[in-house]
Amino acid sequence: MAKIHPFRGLRYNPEKIANLASVVTPPYDIIDDAAQARYYAEHPANIIRLELGLMFPQDSPENNRYTRAKQYLDKWLEDEILVPESSPALYLYQQSFEHRGRDMVRTGLVCGLEVEDYSTGNVLPHEETLSKPKADRFQLMQHTRCNFSSIFGLYIDEAKAIDGLMLAYTQDRAPDIDIIDEAGEGHRIWVIDDASVLSSIVQIMNKKKIYIADGHHRYETALDFAKSIKKAGYDYVLTTLVNVYDEGLVVFPTHRLVGNLPDFDHSAFRKKLAALFEVEPFTGGNVAAFLNEVETAGQNGYTFGMYSKGGLFILKLKDPQAAFQRLPEDKSDAWKALDVAILDYLVLDQILNIGEEQRRNQENLAYTRSERFLAEQVDGGHYQIGFLLNATKVQDIVAVANARDKMPQKSTYFYPKLITGLIVNDLEIK
Repeated sequence: MAKIHPFRGLRYNPEKIANLASVVTPPYDIIDDAAQARYYAEHPANIIRLELGLMFPQDSPENNRYTRAKQYLDKWLEDEILVPESSPALYLYQQSFEHRGRDMVRTGLVCGLEVEDYSTGNVLPHEETLSKPKADRFQLMQHTRCNFSSIFGLYIDEAKAIDGLMLAYTQDRAPDIDIIDEAGEGHRIWVIDDASVLSSIVQIMNKKKIYIADGHHRYETALDFAKSIKKAGYDYVLTTLVNVYDEGLVVFPTHRLVGNLPDFDHSAFRKKLAALFEVEPFTGGNVAAFLNEVETAGQNGYTFGMYSKGGLFILKLKDPQAAFQRLPEDKSDAWKALDVAILDYLVLDQILNIGEEQRRNQENLAYTRSERFLAEQVDGGHYQIGFLLNATKVQDIVAVANARDKMPQKSTYFYPKLITGLIVNDLEIK
């Protein structure tokens, strides 16, 4: 089974950083150029300088975003802006947020996760990865020997034994970190350094499989780095683990936008869809009502929303078994049962001729979790069609991973994202 370790995390020194919210960021892979510049300007010790440094035309092998990250790291350690934990620890991490008008709390365990090949079956992925992001993260690890953004993993603990241990140990203590981020979401961290509690948590977790929910590129990079350096103590990665039974575990769908299709005829396209789907025009009101209808219908079968200048349509798959016969033969039953597999392979691939390689390169495709953005892009003529999906269920993600399959790209969006900068894993500190 998977193995976790306590570690001496680096944390910002509250005596040097009065407002911790001013030095943290979202994960690097959702930060655009404008946000990067904003974080640079917010504070001279913002984690952005380590995690996603600026690039300049005059950069060279001797002076670039990775060498500068190492220089900042060394300077912040010397000045005690970042300080290591006094002893190895695990961390209770709670995020508070609002979802559909309800106040939610997601509870996680921050740890060092030992990296190993997926083939062992102890740590399992659920999505495909691309090579370019891994090359960037590998260079950052080579120069800094650090993980700045946490992997997000899932584990199965129906009895909630690990949560119980963490909450019992921290229930009478104020959090060691307590901030509200720019999105108005709360982040609280408690340090767990009691030897007995650490031992109990590790023993329970080391009997479990870990399913990577977010951060596949970072996990695979950490594994490649461990193999390249071949030193003891460099074979684990900063990871936040959440129980699949946690009430605050929320998964959003990632919708599809289709554009740049030459000579696209919406009427002809609808006729092709009708061979597989019941294509029902929606006249019941606004986009919110439309989404509610798509979600309700999806509880009884494969259902998608379609947004175009031709109107709003609800697509209901007529014959799932016949549809499964048209999916790739080498895929598992768990994979074939995914909504996103049906949409990507039956609609995008077989009807619109947007093949797997085109989907990877996003030649005719864009992804968004925002229904408003999707509608604006179609209304503005930037894309021809928007497809709205229902969220993938956590149990379906686990089933695909257990079948040793990988979901199509952009199948899930776990919300909220883990904040970068609360805890740093420096592999050089033992």
